[in-house]
Amino acid sequence: MVGGDEIPVARVEALLAAVPARDGEVRPEVARVGRQRRRWATQVVIADELARRACAERGLAPPDEVSPERVLAVSGTDVADLGSIVAVALAHSPAARLLLASLESGQNVPERAVEDYYGRNRDRFLTREALRRGIDPYSAAGPADFLPYAQVRDEIARELRRAAARQAFFDWLDRARAGVEYAPGHEHPGDPSHPDHEHRH
Repeated sequence: MVGGDEIPVARVEALLAAVPARDGEVRPEVARVGRQRRRWATQVVIADELARRACAERGLAPPDEVSPERVLAVSGTDVADLGSIVAVALAHSPAARLLLASLESGQNVPERAVEDYYGRNRDRFLTREALRRGIDPYSAAGPADFLPYAQVRDEIARELRRAAARQAFFDWLDRARAGVEYAPGHEHPGDPSHPDHEHRH
């Protein structure tokens, strides 16, 4: 139940059908894995529903309806950075992507933060020539071995804005799903009140 409205189990089943099972999840005798997969899919569907409502509340243009048969590809990097629930929610839900984009556009990254990032991560801004020579950015490098701040400033600001938006999205999702009521068998896969919980996202 989200805001007193029942979310049909059919939405969870459609997502499960659209997202291929990992190796070992296809054997029917693996009941625990099947339960956890259903709980995981429920979290993705709930994230989509909450994002739809958040978009409506914020006056954002309603996104296209989700096609459960079509889930965008999810990279391993996104799963590592975001967790599988949020990564698949963003791939599955146009509303979640719209909300994240809105959060990103609202992030203000101070110039000092961009400068600090440039100063603390010098290894990321070596020139190609310095990389070819194997220059150590923390001891033997000179000013000419680094890309100028003005050249990389916008890229750094975009990266910091994206990171801040993702954190804002995580914070929003944690608050938004606090009032969700789950039917038995659809609780969060990391819910410690269940003996087969696992804290994986």
